[in-house]
Amino acid sequence: MSPAARLRGLRPDWLSDPRVWRTEVLAGLVVALALIPEAISFSIIAGVDPAIGLFSSFTMAVVISVVGGRRAMISAATGAVALVIAPLNREHGLGHLIAAVILAGVLQVALGALGVAKLMRFIPRSVMVGFVNSLAILIFMTQIPELRDVPWPVYPLLAGGLALLVFLPRITTAVPAPLVSIAVLTALTVGAAIAVPTVGDKGALPTSLPVPGLPDVPFSLDTLTTIAPYAFAMALVGLMESLMTAKLVDDITDTHSGKTRESIGQGIANIVTGFFGGMGGCAMIGQTMINVKVSGARTRLSTFLAGAFLMVLCIVFGPVVSEIPMAALVAVMIMVSFATFDWHSIAPKTLARMPAGEIAVMVITVAAVVATHNLAVGVVLGSVTAMVVFAKRVAHLADVTAVAGPDDDTLVYRVTGALFFASSNDLVGRFDYATDASRVVIDLSAAHIWDASSVATLDAIGTKYAQRGKTVEITGLNVPSADLHSRLSGQLTRP
Repeated sequence: MSPAARLRGLRPDWLSDPRVWRTEVLAGLVVALALIPEAISFSIIAGVDPAIGLFSSFTMAVVISVVGGRRAMISAATGAVALVIAPLNREHGLGHLIAAVILAGVLQVALGALGVAKLMRFIPRSVMVGFVNSLAILIFMTQIPELRDVPWPVYPLLAGGLALLVFLPRITTAVPAPLVSIAVLTALTVGAAIAVPTVGDKGALPTSLPVPGLPDVPFSLDTLTTIAPYAFAMALVGLMESLMTAKLVDDITDTHSGKTRESIGQGIANIVTGFFGGMGGCAMIGQTMINVKVSGARTRLSTFLAGAFLMVLCIVFGPVVSEIPMAALVAVMIMVSFATFDWHSIAPKTLARMPAGEIAVMVITVAAVVATHNLAVGVVLGSVTAMVVFAKRVAHLADVTAVAGPDDDTLVYRVTGALFFASSNDLVGRFDYATDASRVVIDLSAAHIWDASSVATLDAIGTKYAQRGKTVEITGLNVPSADLHSRLSGQLTRP
């Protein structure tokens, strides 16, 4: 391959394909419009000025577009992070909040370097489905307040926006339907002077770019001990939501992403955001769905432009953006929630075939997230439930069968299955110590020893036979089981 051809192969798609460029630019614009009211709302939750949430969304999106591991994923100020740091801001002020954001970023970099992303492999599919469905429910629920106690024109505007979002893609996909819907409804409300809630009603938009600086806090051990618990909680919540979102985008786009790079990238983005006076954030699932699933974006350009357009819209076109009716953005988010929900997972045919334990894990995940409004809580509870269900299921797979030995003085027991703390507990009672032959062979060629509990159980079986003057021989151990057994056998009980 010639150097020129090799160079062309390294060029991003949006540099060589005008269609990709158009898709990425328009997607970034749609996401930027959707970010404005969300960032302002999350600022209110955190108890800070709306400009701080908007600055955070700008810096998070721009930085993660360069250092993140998942292309086309949107990171910005989020409700989960706002909920974590709101008490710190309320009790100690903005300076401590910003310091906590910087420390959270440092912790995320450290956790990413230590390989925390590898823990994603332990999240089962039922938890992932519950995560997606609860996300869709939360997105829908966050739009409900925008439809309460509002002027009646909001409802026909919402219906019109939904109609455009549903039917326009069937006619043309040259321009994203959300962008057309926002533009049409804005022109209609402004042209007809229809009084409805607008983006401007959410709060004042910033008029200048953020300026870097240090947090206004004493650099002391007391400050560190104050912010550390909040920073650690923010780091964990941010990483969990970001990694789950990255995995979701992987599935949607059928591509792989660097989870370790994403973890470290989230930390870097939060550090930068903190030094620019922002409230921090993580991956935004709703806006990511707009970018990837609704608008069709696939590159880092859309993520970068979402942040860049956000500041341009606020600073240059602030008066115009302020006139966008909230009904238009609510319509977009409702469509996102319906597109995000895995309807196949609750279809009667699917539920009829699914094991009851899998359904329970999914329901618990959804219920926990909806009850707490915290995706991290749902994922943790769902994963723990899945582990319990799995342990209970495989505990019954271990079996003991007595077979004739080579002579009258020998009895062979064949043990099959996985031996671990749950399955080995009942193993002791499966042998007839009193009437068995004087020599007992326990054949483990069809079994595997996973933990110390199983080694202790085998030792207990041997002790019971020895008390009756009988000998026990364990055979058929595979290499890992033999290694574990040789290291721990006889060492697990007090002398």
